[in-house]
Amino acid sequence: MKTHDLLAIGLMTFALFLGAGNLIFPPSLGLEAGTNLFPAMVGFLITAVGLPALTLVVLGRLSSTQNLTNPLPKWLARTFWILLFTAIGPAFGMPRAITVAYEIGIKPFVNSDHLLLFSIIFSAVTLLLAFKPGHLVDYIGKIMTPLLIFMLVALACAAIFSPLGIPQAPSFDYQQDAITHGLIQGYMTMDAIAAVGFGWVIIQAINAKGITVPRAVANTACKVAIIYAVLMTGCYVAMGYVGATSAPVAANATNGGEILAKYVAGQFGIYGQWLLATIIVMACLTTTVGLTNACAEYYKQTFKTRFPVTAIIVVTLTGIIANLGLEQILTVSLPAILVLCPVAIALVLTSFVLPSLTLSNTSFTHVVVLFTALLFGGIDALNILEKTPDNIHSLFLQALPLYNAHASWLLPCLLILGGSYLKAIKKPMSVDIIN
Repeated sequence: MKTHDLLAIGLMTFALFLGAGNLIFPPSLGLEAGTNLFPAMVGFLITAVGLPALTLVVLGRLSSTQNLTNPLPKWLARTFWILLFTAIGPAFGMPRAITVAYEIGIKPFVNSDHLLLFSIIFSAVTLLLAFKPGHLVDYIGKIMTPLLIFMLVALACAAIFSPLGIPQAPSFDYQQDAITHGLIQGYMTMDAIAAVGFGWVIIQAINAKGITVPRAVANTACKVAIIYAVLMTGCYVAMGYVGATSAPVAANATNGGEILAKYVAGQFGIYGQWLLATIIVMACLTTTVGLTNACAEYYKQTFKTRFPVTAIIVVTLTGIIANLGLEQILTVSLPAILVLCPVAIALVLTSFVLPSLTLSNTSFTHVVVLFTALLFGGIDALNILEKTPDNIHSLFLQALPLYNAHASWLLPCLLILGGSYLKAIKKPMSVDIIN
């Protein structure tokens, strides 16, 4: 693959992930971490960048995203993909992108509610860009992403060379366990589950450049993951530093969006507000285009549906649900996302640990890992949503490793994978001894 094509796919991948949530989490972390920004950011990057990058590498090794669930029974594999694409697509991810783009990018400049009109226009532009999936690399990777990066660099340079303040003392959470809290915040971006969905778009983009041999796909996906990781790390570090130096203007801010809005207003005035609005709207647009493409591509490959028909249905549902409001969307859809995230990561880890075994050998392990992640992911979801009864919550705090970090599913899944791996490598050894 030519260098400029590889770079374009890498830029497209970065833009697909760069939604409003990715711009809002780091400033909040930076403001709270203060002088402990470095250790907090290290933890954040491990889970917010490391997990998605690992997912892209694993999907590249599989050479087809659908191979991630091939060891599962067909009904279970299809159930997983349908739930995943429904959750990150029209039920939650895409409507959230529209509402966040409106709340931060448009609402500050208007006097009345124009969410309906905005959602119609935004959905129409999303559909227009998604209708030609073969041109996705050109639209996003070669045009929109460079503009996004240019605007983010302008914001970062202002924070570095003309900061509004200096990092303050860290909040209570970040005084002793800055790395741990950074890990948790990075995990909560849930980009790992987005990576599983975007894998359909990225592998297709690689194939479209004539790269179809499995080994070549794996190598290209690895390079794409590196480009994504470098760019996203730079973005997160810059936005974290913006938050850490924003105390004079955003000390009482309640979320990252408010921190960013106050910072750019203090740094650039009205022009900063327009800059932030453009960044947010473009970031959300690239995400909705990528998710539309991923959803439509899955249904096209699995159920032989026509790409335009699926894209229209997905975008139409997105526009309707977006008008329910961000709070209602979060209330209804967040529990499903919180449960699906550990399941998706567990399947990726299984394919990473057991890549060379036959499907018959790994099918049982995949099923056991999936249901283990589902069970403990449900427990973590109840904890995050603060729905666990107090007595059971206290018991889990004492008896369940990583429960307080919202990752109680991780150790049981790793134990299952470790046992399966040891069992797998012992079988060939016993055969060699007999021979």
